[in-house]
Amino acid sequence: MKKITKLLATAGVCAGMFMSFNASAVTTLKVGTWLPPTAPQNAIVWPTWAKWVEEATEGRVKVELEYGLGHPKSMFDLVEDQVIDASFTVNGYVPGRFSLGKIAELPGESPNAEKASVALWNVQEKYFNTADEYEGLKLLGLFVHGSGQLHTTFPVSSLADLKDKKIRIGGGVVNEMGQILGVTPVGAPAPKIYEMMQQGVVEGVFLPVLDLKYLRVAEVSKYLTVFPEGMYTTTFSIFMNPDSFDALSEKDQQALMSVSGEKLSRLAGKSWGDADLDGYAAAEENGIKINKLSATDPMVTEFKAETASMSAEWVEQADAKNVDGQAALDMFRSLAK
Repeated sequence: MKKITKLLATAGVCAGMFMSFNASAVTTLKVGTWLPPTAPQNAIVWPTWAKWVEEATEGRVKVELEYGLGHPKSMFDLVEDQVIDASFTVNGYVPGRFSLGKIAELPGESPNAEKASVALWNVQEKYFNTADEYEGLKLLGLFVHGSGQLHTTFPVSSLADLKDKKIRIGGGVVNEMGQILGVTPVGAPAPKIYEMMQQGVVEGVFLPVLDLKYLRVAEVSKYLTVFPEGMYTTTFSIFMNPDSFDALSEKDQQALMSVSGEKLSRLAGKSWGDADLDGYAAAEENGIKINKLSATDPMVTEFKAETASMSAEWVEQADAKNVDGQAALDMFRSLAK
């Protein structure tokens, strides 16, 4: 009897030690990023989210950034294959798969990056989830950058000046917009823009103002044409491997999502939108000629007229995925503006 009691006591101690070890175990999520360390996503968004996750999980889950993993569009595959646990990238880098998120990219619909990012997340939750565009991924957040503007090596006084010019495009609505404006499109990932403009491969690019600093476009461009509500914006997704998510305890899953979703989308949108101020500062430092157009400028009026059909086309695309496109657009507009 004494032997049995001793064995049970020993087993209890061992079990207690095992549970203590498990309770103190730390899961490190490897997050892939493709922008430089100074970019808002890496300098603000990821570190802030990492802090939130660690605090929400009481230190059981940590986040570690990994750089230089390849083309931004490969982030979807790397996460789906669980090479890394989470990442973010541009929806437009995978044409056709994420067509619903283009709602935020439409010309003039997203003048404020923070509001548009929150609007996009809420519309996704209410209308888009049923379309299952993120099959194979766990969606953590959605956001847009500040309004896309026109950066060129030549002066622009009318939209006709863009015709046949070699302009870098990055996917999504901007590709359709470039087609409407008659540019010669040149596709390339964002990190290649500096080199392409420096070598004269392209004569311009559609980008948010922040990239004058963070992609060093101010060093190779000469003119910035600013449309009051922007020309477009770009939708980004923040996502995680479902198996990596499921490997967390239910408690930690809930904790992680409590600091993701709308909260993470708001953080990312605000961080990217605020960074436009750094871009304007870089423009001034490098002698970029800035032309801020008024709402009544003929170029603005013409641009609105040329791109007016894009909203109706998006509604048709949404309807084809069994989503109430007009209701989704109405909701997005009410939240984003």
